[in-house]
Amino acid sequence: MLETVRGPRQLIVGEGVAQNIPRVVAENGSRVLVVTDRTLLGQPGVAAIVAAVRERVEVVEVFSDANPDVPLADVDQAVAAAAAVDADVILAVGGGTVIDLAKIVGVIRCHGGTPRDFYGEARVPGPTIPLVAVPTTSGTGSELTPVSVLTDPDRALKVGVSSVHIVPDFAIVDPELTYTCPATVTAHSGIDAFCHAVESYTARPRPHGPRDPVEQVFLGRNQVTDHYALLAAERIARSLRRAVRDGGDTDARADMSYGSVLAGLAFSHAGNAAPHALQYPIGAATHTPHGLGVGLLLPYALDAARDAVGDRLATLAGVCGLDVTDAAPAEAAEVFLSWLHGLLADIGIPATLADIGVARADLPRFAELASGVTRLIQNHPGPTDTASLTAILEAAWTGDRS
Repeated sequence: MLETVRGPRQLIVGEGVAQNIPRVVAENGSRVLVVTDRTLLGQPGVAAIVAAVRERVEVVEVFSDANPDVPLADVDQAVAAAAAVDADVILAVGGGTVIDLAKIVGVIRCHGGTPRDFYGEARVPGPTIPLVAVPTTSGTGSELTPVSVLTDPDRALKVGVSSVHIVPDFAIVDPELTYTCPATVTAHSGIDAFCHAVESYTARPRPHGPRDPVEQVFLGRNQVTDHYALLAAERIARSLRRAVRDGGDTDARADMSYGSVLAGLAFSHAGNAAPHALQYPIGAATHTPHGLGVGLLLPYALDAARDAVGDRLATLAGVCGLDVTDAAPAEAAEVFLSWLHGLLADIGIPATLADIGVARADLPRFAELASGVTRLIQNHPGPTDTASLTAILEAAWTGDRS
Protein backbone atom coordinates (compact mmCIF):
# COMPACT_ATOMS: atom_id res chain seq x y z
CA MET A 1 0.00 0.00 0.00
CA LEU A 2 1.22 3.49 -0.86
CA GLU A 3 -0.94 6.45 0.06
CA THR A 4 -0.69 10.04 1.24
CA VAL A 5 -2.82 12.40 3.32
CA ARG A 6 -2.99 16.16 2.73
CA GLY A 7 -4.74 18.95 4.56
CA PRO A 8 -4.31 22.22 6.44
CA ARG A 9 -2.10 22.50 9.50
CA GLN A 10 -5.31 23.02 11.42
CA LEU A 11 -8.96 22.61 10.45
CA ILE A 12 -11.53 24.17 12.77
CA VAL A 13 -15.23 23.51 12.09
CA GLY A 14 -18.29 24.63 14.02
CA GLU A 15 -20.67 27.40 14.89
CA GLY A 16 -18.87 30.42 16.33
CA VAL A 17 -15.34 29.41 15.40
CA ALA A 18 -14.93 32.56 13.29
CA GLN A 19 -14.03 34.39 16.50
CA ASN A 20 -10.62 32.68 16.30
CA ILE A 21 -9.71 34.31 13.00
CA PRO A 22 -7.96 37.45 14.36
CA ARG A 23 -5.75 35.43 16.69
CA VAL A 24 -4.81 32.87 14.03
CA VAL A 25 -3.95 35.62 11.54
CA ALA A 26 -1.91 37.60 14.09
CA GLU A 27 0.07 34.51 15.07
CA ASN A 28 1.14 34.06 11.46
CA GLY A 29 2.11 37.57 10.41
CA SER A 30 1.92 41.30 11.07
CA ARG A 31 1.04 42.54 7.56
CA VAL A 32 -2.10 40.88 6.22
CA LEU A 33 -3.76 40.98 2.84
CA VAL A 34 -7.48 40.26 3.21
CA VAL A 35 -8.98 38.82 0.02
CA THR A 36 -12.76 38.97 -0.35
CA ASP A 37 -15.39 40.49 -2.65
CA ARG A 38 -17.46 43.65 -2.40
CA THR A 39 -20.75 41.90 -1.70
CA LEU A 40 -19.28 39.97 1.20
CA LEU A 41 -17.43 42.98 2.58
CA GLY A 42 -20.80 44.70 2.90
CA GLN A 43 -22.21 41.92 5.08
CA PRO A 44 -22.08 42.47 8.85
CA GLY A 45 -20.42 39.12 9.61
CA VAL A 46 -17.54 39.64 7.19
CA ALA A 47 -17.17 43.33 8.06
CA ALA A 48 -16.89 42.34 11.72
CA ILE A 49 -14.14 39.84 10.92
CA VAL A 50 -12.13 42.48 9.05
CA ALA A 51 -12.61 44.98 11.87
CA ALA A 52 -11.48 42.45 14.47
CA VAL A 53 -8.40 41.63 12.41
CA ARG A 54 -7.54 45.33 12.20
CA GLU A 55 -7.51 45.45 16.00
CA ARG A 56 -4.99 42.59 16.24
CA VAL A 57 -2.73 43.05 13.23
CA GLU A 58 -0.33 45.92 12.59
CA VAL A 59 -1.03 46.41 8.86
CA VAL A 60 -4.21 45.33 7.03
CA GLU A 61 -4.84 45.74 3.30
CA VAL A 62 -8.20 44.65 1.89
CA PHE A 63 -8.56 43.46 -1.69
CA SER A 64 -12.30 43.22 -2.32
CA ASP A 65 -12.42 43.14 -6.12
CA ALA A 66 -12.48 39.35 -6.53
CA ASN A 67 -14.63 38.31 -9.50
CA PRO A 68 -16.11 34.89 -10.31
CA ASP A 69 -13.79 32.24 -11.78
CA VAL A 70 -10.57 34.13 -10.92
CA PRO A 71 -9.67 36.09 -14.06
CA LEU A 72 -5.93 36.60 -14.45
CA ALA A 73 -6.46 40.37 -14.24
CA ASP A 74 -7.68 39.92 -10.67
CA VAL A 75 -4.52 38.00 -9.83
CA ASP A 76 -2.34 40.87 -11.04
CA GLN A 77 -4.29 43.40 -8.98
CA ALA A 78 -4.30 41.29 -5.83
CA VAL A 79 -0.57 40.58 -6.13
CA ALA A 80 0.04 44.33 -6.40
CA ALA A 81 -2.08 44.93 -3.30
CA ALA A 82 -0.05 42.36 -1.39
CA ALA A 83 3.22 43.90 -2.52
CA ALA A 84 2.07 47.39 -1.51
CA VAL A 85 1.99 46.35 2.15
CA ASP A 86 4.71 43.68 1.97
CA ALA A 87 2.10 41.15 3.11
CA ASP A 88 3.43 38.22 5.12
CA VAL A 89 0.06 36.47 5.69
CA ILE A 90 -3.14 36.20 3.64
CA LEU A 91 -6.68 35.93 4.96
CA ALA A 92 -9.27 34.75 2.42
CA VAL A 93 -12.92 35.21 3.37
CA GLY A 94 -15.37 34.08 0.71
CA GLY A 95 -16.31 31.31 -1.66
CA GLY A 96 -14.09 29.21 -3.85
CA THR A 97 -13.24 32.11 -6.14
CA VAL A 98 -11.86 34.17 -3.28
CA ILE A 99 -9.86 31.32 -1.76
CA ASP A 100 -8.48 30.19 -5.14
CA LEU A 101 -7.38 33.78 -5.81
CA ALA A 102 -5.65 33.96 -2.44
CA LYS A 103 -3.80 30.71 -3.15
CA ILE A 104 -2.26 31.91 -6.41
CA VAL A 105 -1.42 35.31 -4.87
CA GLY A 106 0.57 33.47 -2.21
CA VAL A 107 2.42 31.52 -4.87
CA ILE A 108 3.46 34.58 -6.84
CA ARG A 109 4.22 36.53 -3.68
CA CYS A 110 6.82 33.90 -2.72
CA HIS A 111 8.05 32.59 -6.05
CA GLY A 112 7.49 35.40 -8.55
CA GLY A 113 6.48 34.82 -12.14
CA THR A 114 2.93 34.69 -13.45
CA PRO A 115 0.10 32.18 -12.96
CA ARG A 116 0.96 30.58 -16.31
CA ASP A 117 4.30 29.45 -14.85
CA PHE A 118 2.45 27.15 -12.46
CA TYR A 119 -0.34 25.61 -14.56
CA GLY A 120 -0.60 21.86 -14.11
CA GLU A 121 0.50 19.58 -11.31
CA ALA A 122 3.35 19.97 -8.83
CA ARG A 123 4.95 23.02 -10.47
CA VAL A 124 4.96 25.25 -7.39
CA PRO A 125 8.55 24.94 -6.15
CA GLY A 126 7.94 25.29 -2.42
CA PRO A 127 5.79 26.67 0.41
CA THR A 128 4.08 30.04 0.15
CA ILE A 129 3.25 32.61 2.81
CA PRO A 130 0.68 31.52 5.44
CA LEU A 131 -2.92 31.41 4.22
CA VAL A 132 -5.95 31.41 6.50
CA ALA A 133 -9.03 30.33 4.53
CA VAL A 134 -12.56 31.11 5.75
CA PRO A 135 -15.34 29.87 3.46
CA THR A 136 -18.69 31.68 3.30
CA THR A 137 -20.29 29.00 1.12
CA SER A 138 -20.58 25.24 1.53
CA GLY A 139 -19.30 23.70 -1.64
CA THR A 140 -15.94 24.18 -3.25
CA GLY A 141 -13.83 22.82 -0.41
CA SER A 142 -11.08 25.18 -1.55
CA GLU A 143 -10.15 25.87 2.07
CA LEU A 144 -8.78 22.29 2.21
CA THR A 145 -7.57 21.46 -1.27
CA PRO A 146 -4.32 21.67 -3.26
CA VAL A 147 -5.97 23.31 -6.29
CA SER A 148 -6.55 26.84 -7.57
CA VAL A 149 -8.77 27.13 -10.66
CA LEU A 150 -8.26 30.20 -12.85
CA THR A 151 -9.69 31.71 -16.02
CA ASP A 152 -7.12 32.49 -18.69
CA PRO A 153 -8.48 34.65 -21.55
CA ASP A 154 -6.03 32.99 -23.95
CA ARG A 155 -7.42 29.52 -23.27
CA ALA A 156 -10.71 27.88 -24.22
CA LEU A 157 -11.18 26.28 -20.81
CA LYS A 158 -10.39 26.96 -17.20
CA VAL A 159 -6.93 26.05 -15.96
CA GLY A 160 -5.70 24.70 -12.66
CA VAL A 161 -2.65 25.16 -10.48
CA SER A 162 -2.30 21.99 -8.40
CA SER A 163 0.28 21.61 -5.67
CA VAL A 164 0.54 20.41 -2.09
CA HIS A 165 2.15 23.78 -1.35
CA ILE A 166 -1.11 25.71 -1.89
CA VAL A 167 -3.24 23.86 0.65
CA PRO A 168 -4.25 26.63 3.08
CA ASP A 169 -2.38 26.54 6.37
CA PHE A 170 -5.53 27.10 8.41
CA ALA A 171 -9.17 26.42 7.48
CA ILE A 172 -11.78 28.00 9.73
CA VAL A 173 -15.23 26.77 8.73
CA ASP A 174 -18.10 28.47 10.55
CA PRO A 175 -21.62 27.56 9.33
CA GLU A 176 -22.89 30.88 10.69
CA LEU A 177 -21.07 32.65 7.84
CA THR A 178 -23.26 30.76 5.34
CA TYR A 179 -26.61 31.82 6.81
CA THR A 180 -26.90 34.78 4.43
CA CYS A 181 -25.86 32.78 1.36
CA PRO A 182 -28.60 33.17 -1.31
CA ALA A 183 -30.60 30.11 -2.34
CA THR A 184 -29.07 29.95 -5.82
CA VAL A 185 -25.52 30.09 -4.49
CA THR A 186 -26.43 27.54 -1.83
CA ALA A 187 -27.71 25.22 -4.57
CA HIS A 188 -24.74 25.63 -6.89
CA SER A 189 -22.08 25.35 -4.19
CA GLY A 190 -23.92 22.53 -2.43
CA ILE A 191 -24.25 20.35 -5.50
CA ASP A 192 -20.58 21.01 -6.25
CA ALA A 193 -19.76 19.53 -2.84
CA PHE A 194 -21.98 16.53 -3.58
CA CYS A 195 -20.16 16.06 -6.88
CA HIS A 196 -16.85 16.11 -5.01
CA ALA A 197 -18.08 13.33 -2.74
CA VAL A 198 -19.55 11.16 -5.51
CA GLU A 199 -16.70 11.68 -7.97
CA SER A 200 -14.19 10.80 -5.24
CA TYR A 201 -16.09 7.67 -4.25
CA THR A 202 -16.41 6.50 -7.85
CA ALA A 203 -12.94 7.61 -8.97
CA ARG A 204 -10.77 5.03 -10.64
CA PRO A 205 -8.31 3.40 -8.19
CA ARG A 206 -4.76 3.66 -9.50
CA PRO A 207 -1.50 1.91 -8.59
CA HIS A 208 1.25 4.20 -7.34
CA GLY A 209 5.01 4.33 -7.40
CA PRO A 210 7.03 5.79 -4.52
CA ARG A 211 7.41 9.14 -6.25
CA ASP A 212 3.77 9.58 -7.24
CA PRO A 213 2.56 11.18 -3.97
CA VAL A 214 5.05 14.00 -4.54
CA GLU A 215 4.86 14.30 -8.32
CA GLN A 216 1.07 13.99 -8.63
CA VAL A 217 -1.77 15.70 -6.80
CA PHE A 218 -4.79 13.53 -7.57
CA LEU A 219 -4.12 9.83 -7.01
CA GLY A 220 -7.47 8.05 -7.34
CA ARG A 221 -9.68 6.66 -4.63
CA ASN A 222 -8.57 4.71 -1.57
CA GLN A 223 -10.12 3.54 1.68
CA VAL A 224 -9.53 6.86 3.43
CA THR A 225 -11.15 8.90 0.67
CA ASP A 226 -14.05 6.44 0.52
CA HIS A 227 -14.70 7.08 4.22
CA TYR A 228 -14.76 10.86 3.83
CA ALA A 229 -16.78 10.70 0.61
CA LEU A 230 -19.58 8.57 2.03
CA LEU A 231 -19.87 10.70 5.16
CA ALA A 232 -20.06 13.78 2.96
CA ALA A 233 -22.68 12.29 0.65
CA GLU A 234 -24.87 11.32 3.61
CA ARG A 235 -24.88 14.79 5.14
CA ILE A 236 -25.35 16.67 1.89
CA ALA A 237 -28.10 14.35 0.64
CA ARG A 238 -30.19 14.88 3.76
CA SER A 239 -29.70 18.65 3.97
CA LEU A 240 -29.12 20.27 0.56
CA ARG A 241 -32.81 20.64 -0.30
CA ARG A 242 -33.51 22.04 3.16
CA ALA A 243 -30.66 24.57 2.99
CA VAL A 244 -31.85 25.81 -0.41
CA ARG A 245 -35.48 26.12 0.69
CA ASP A 246 -34.73 27.71 4.06
CA GLY A 247 -31.39 29.42 4.54
CA GLY A 248 -32.23 29.83 8.20
CA ASP A 249 -32.31 26.07 8.82
CA THR A 250 -29.24 25.98 11.04
CA ASP A 251 -29.07 22.20 11.20
CA ALA A 252 -29.06 21.98 7.41
CA ARG A 253 -26.43 24.72 7.20
CA ALA A 254 -24.22 22.83 9.66
CA ASP A 255 -24.61 19.62 7.66
CA MET A 256 -23.67 21.42 4.46
CA SER A 257 -20.57 23.01 5.98
CA TYR A 258 -19.39 19.73 7.42
CA GLY A 259 -20.33 17.81 4.28
CA SER A 260 -18.36 20.24 2.14
CA VAL A 261 -15.31 19.81 4.40
CA LEU A 262 -15.52 16.02 4.21
CA ALA A 263 -15.93 16.10 0.44
CA GLY A 264 -12.95 18.44 0.15
CA LEU A 265 -10.81 16.05 2.16
CA ALA A 266 -11.92 13.21 -0.13
CA PHE A 267 -11.17 14.86 -3.44
CA SER A 268 -7.91 16.41 -2.25
CA HIS A 269 -6.52 12.90 -2.66
CA ALA A 270 -8.91 10.95 -4.90
CA GLY A 271 -9.48 13.78 -7.35
CA ASN A 272 -12.45 14.83 -9.41
CA ALA A 273 -13.35 13.20 -12.72
CA ALA A 274 -15.29 13.69 -15.95
CA PRO A 275 -18.00 16.11 -14.76
CA HIS A 276 -15.37 18.59 -13.64
CA ALA A 277 -13.19 18.13 -16.74
CA LEU A 278 -16.18 18.57 -19.06
CA GLN A 279 -17.37 21.62 -17.16
CA TYR A 280 -14.11 23.45 -17.77
CA PRO A 281 -14.73 24.20 -21.47
CA ILE A 282 -18.51 24.42 -21.03
CA GLY A 283 -18.20 26.90 -18.18
CA ALA A 284 -15.70 28.98 -20.11
CA ALA A 285 -17.99 29.07 -23.17
CA THR A 286 -21.30 29.71 -21.39
CA HIS A 287 -20.12 31.68 -18.34
CA THR A 288 -22.41 29.58 -16.18
CA PRO A 289 -21.61 28.82 -12.53
CA HIS A 290 -19.23 25.96 -11.88
CA GLY A 291 -21.56 24.10 -9.53
CA LEU A 292 -24.44 24.32 -11.97
CA GLY A 293 -22.30 22.75 -14.69
CA VAL A 294 -20.84 19.88 -12.70
CA GLY A 295 -24.19 19.12 -11.13
CA LEU A 296 -25.90 18.98 -14.50
CA LEU A 297 -23.23 16.66 -15.90
CA LEU A 298 -22.88 14.32 -12.93
CA PRO A 299 -25.78 11.88 -13.58
CA TYR A 300 -24.89 11.52 -17.26
CA ALA A 301 -21.24 10.77 -16.49
CA LEU A 302 -22.28 8.22 -13.86
CA ASP A 303 -24.73 6.61 -16.27
CA ALA A 304 -21.91 6.18 -18.78
CA ALA A 305 -19.72 4.49 -16.13
CA ARG A 306 -22.46 2.36 -14.59
CA ASP A 307 -20.88 -0.94 -15.65
CA ALA A 308 -17.71 -0.05 -13.73
CA VAL A 309 -19.23 1.49 -10.60
CA GLY A 310 -22.74 0.08 -10.33
CA ASP A 311 -21.95 -1.44 -6.95
CA ARG A 312 -20.72 1.91 -5.67
CA LEU A 313 -23.82 3.69 -6.96
CA ALA A 314 -25.84 1.11 -5.03
CA THR A 315 -23.87 1.92 -1.88
CA LEU A 316 -24.49 5.63 -2.43
CA ALA A 317 -28.22 4.93 -2.68
CA GLY A 318 -28.21 3.47 0.81
CA VAL A 319 -26.00 6.22 2.20
CA CYS A 320 -28.32 8.88 0.77
CA GLY A 321 -31.26 7.38 2.64
CA LEU A 322 -33.00 5.61 -0.24
CA ASP A 323 -34.93 2.41 0.41
CA VAL A 324 -32.86 -0.19 -1.43
CA THR A 325 -32.70 -2.84 1.28
CA ASP A 326 -34.01 -5.66 -0.92
CA ALA A 327 -32.82 -4.27 -4.25
CA ALA A 328 -30.21 -5.90 -6.46
CA PRO A 329 -27.13 -3.70 -7.05
CA ALA A 330 -28.23 -2.75 -10.58
CA GLU A 331 -31.67 -1.76 -9.34
CA ALA A 332 -30.23 0.22 -6.43
CA ALA A 333 -27.90 2.04 -8.82
CA GLU A 334 -30.89 3.03 -10.93
CA VAL A 335 -32.74 4.21 -7.83
CA PHE A 336 -29.77 6.43 -6.95
CA LEU A 337 -29.51 7.94 -10.43
CA SER A 338 -33.25 8.63 -10.58
CA TRP A 339 -33.08 10.24 -7.15
CA LEU A 340 -30.12 12.36 -8.27
CA HIS A 341 -32.08 13.71 -11.26
CA GLY A 342 -34.89 14.60 -8.86
CA LEU A 343 -32.52 16.35 -6.45
CA LEU A 344 -31.06 18.44 -9.25
CA ALA A 345 -34.53 19.47 -10.43
CA ASP A 346 -35.63 20.36 -6.89
CA ILE A 347 -32.72 22.75 -6.34
CA GLY A 348 -33.02 24.42 -9.73
CA ILE A 349 -30.23 22.81 -11.75
CA PRO A 350 -31.14 22.76 -15.48
CA ALA A 351 -31.76 19.30 -16.91
CA THR A 352 -29.77 19.62 -20.15
CA LEU A 353 -26.85 21.42 -21.74
CA ALA A 354 -29.27 22.82 -24.29
CA ASP A 355 -31.00 24.61 -21.42
CA ILE A 356 -27.83 26.60 -20.65
CA GLY A 357 -27.17 27.60 -24.26
CA VAL A 358 -24.66 24.99 -25.36
CA ALA A 359 -24.68 24.44 -29.13
CA ARG A 360 -24.87 20.77 -30.08
CA ALA A 361 -22.24 21.30 -32.78
CA ASP A 362 -19.73 22.28 -30.08
CA LEU A 363 -19.96 19.02 -28.14
CA PRO A 364 -17.12 17.16 -29.92
CA ARG A 365 -14.83 20.15 -29.43
CA PHE A 366 -15.67 20.36 -25.74
CA ALA A 367 -15.01 16.63 -25.38
CA GLU A 368 -11.64 17.01 -27.06
CA LEU A 369 -10.69 19.88 -24.77
CA ALA A 370 -11.81 17.97 -21.68
CA SER A 371 -9.82 14.91 -22.71
CA GLY A 372 -6.67 17.00 -22.28
CA VAL A 373 -7.40 17.68 -18.61
CA THR A 374 -5.48 14.56 -17.64
CA ARG A 375 -5.40 15.13 -13.88
CA LEU A 376 -9.22 14.82 -13.87
CA ILE A 377 -10.04 12.54 -16.79
CA GLN A 378 -7.70 9.81 -15.56
CA ASN A 379 -9.95 9.44 -12.51
CA HIS A 380 -13.13 8.76 -14.50
CA PRO A 381 -14.09 5.10 -14.06
CA GLY A 382 -15.62 4.72 -17.52
CA PRO A 383 -14.15 5.04 -21.04
CA THR A 384 -12.33 8.35 -21.58
CA ASP A 385 -11.71 8.46 -25.32
CA THR A 386 -13.09 11.49 -27.10
CA ALA A 387 -16.01 9.55 -28.59
CA SER A 388 -17.10 8.35 -25.15
CA LEU A 389 -16.85 11.84 -23.67
CA THR A 390 -18.83 13.19 -26.61
CA ALA A 391 -21.51 10.56 -25.91
CA ILE A 392 -21.79 11.82 -22.32
CA LEU A 393 -22.25 15.36 -23.62
CA GLU A 394 -24.81 14.21 -26.20
CA ALA A 395 -26.84 12.55 -23.46
CA ALA A 396 -26.55 15.67 -21.32
CA TRP A 397 -27.60 17.86 -24.26
CA THR A 398 -30.71 15.84 -25.10
CA GLY A 399 -31.54 14.71 -21.57
CA ASP A 400 -31.85 11.14 -22.86
CA ARG A 401 -30.58 8.80 -20.16
CA SER A 402 -30.82 5.77 -22.44
